[in-house]
Amino acid sequence: MKRFPLSVRLLLVNQFGVNTGFYLLIPYLATHLGDLGLSAATIGVVLGVRTLSQQGLFLVGGSASDRLGPRRVIIAGCAVRAVGFGLFAAGESVVVLLGASVLSGVAGALFNPAVRAYIAEEAEDRAGAFALFNAYGQAGALAGPLLGGLVMLWDFRVAALVAAGIFAALTVAQAVVLPDRPAAPHRGTVLDDWRECLSDRRFLAFTAALTGMFVLQNQLYLVLPLEARRSTDSSFAVAALFLVSTVATLLLQVRVTRALDRFARGRAIALGLAVMGLGFVATAVSHVGPVGGITPVLVTALLLSVGVMITHPFVYELIPAFGRTGLAGTYFGVFYLVSGLAATLGNAVIGWVFGRSAPLASLLCAAIGLGCAAAVAWLHRRGALTANREVAR
Repeated sequence: MKRFPLSVRLLLVNQFGVNTGFYLLIPYLATHLGDLGLSAATIGVVLGVRTLSQQGLFLVGGSASDRLGPRRVIIAGCAVRAVGFGLFAAGESVVVLLGASVLSGVAGALFNPAVRAYIAEEAEDRAGAFALFNAYGQAGALAGPLLGGLVMLWDFRVAALVAAGIFAALTVAQAVVLPDRPAAPHRGTVLDDWRECLSDRRFLAFTAALTGMFVLQNQLYLVLPLEARRSTDSSFAVAALFLVSTVATLLLQVRVTRALDRFARGRAIALGLAVMGLGFVATAVSHVGPVGGITPVLVTALLLSVGVMITHPFVYELIPAFGRTGLAGTYFGVFYLVSGLAATLGNAVIGWVFGRSAPLASLLCAAIGLGCAAAVAWLHRRGALTANREVAR
């Protein structure tokens, strides 16, 4: 961390706090809504509204970061989430719960692109900064549920207030400490910014090729837990998946990024996608091979995590380099919007396939990873990943 300026260090700690506060509350939300007597359909609506609010407004959040400056948008996002999580503690009516869910989603749409745009502009070593960013996020994703489990011994409302308090503290810390980065001058309108980004064919091709990264990453919450329960019939196996993923990231993320820093970015990203896809061969083979139990599932989780470690920092390094200075937030917003939609569609398709054939679902995941790796390698060979601000090497 000492290699980076104070602003980047603060945003690394911020990412730990964001994930701690988020995972302290959200994993227990469905159970709480059930305890309130809501139907499964209503619970699904409340949870889905949060996701829809976040994914649907990523582009708006990115544009706000470019136009208003990322610092203001980051602070606003954390403040809005503090209010949203506070509402979960304050109300039991469906209207209040929907409002809390919408605010929580809007908050993510605001600060997610803004944080990444700020780091991309502030850190000279973007890949190294985003490697640490991923590690801090994973640490928060581990700490959040553990802290939430302890706080839930008292009451869900206490957990909601603690989570809201974390975001309130992050809001104050960033308002006091985070240096301001004035927004770049803009001569056109927001629609002009969107048009410029959406007409960037190299960036759109890169975004399309990277949709598989988010689709496969989401299988840590779909295919792998289902496979773990099938192979062991134990909920502890599911916990082991997340433990393997988190510990591997904390131990290896920075080392992996440093080891691959000399690689061309396109080759490194293609390698990461291929590793993510090949990991699912283990779960596919486990249905017919001699090795059963939890081992193949843990192997898949480990390789999936290693692939993410390889891919993420270099992807985040490249995204803002496609566009001109002052459009980093918009480019991140478009990338997250497309990736979120792809992940939702991918989960639906893979879940449908899994219901008919679990091995076929794993093979489909492998094919997605290898196909996207081939697409990135092809873009690299064509020189399409040599971005406007040279980082492709």
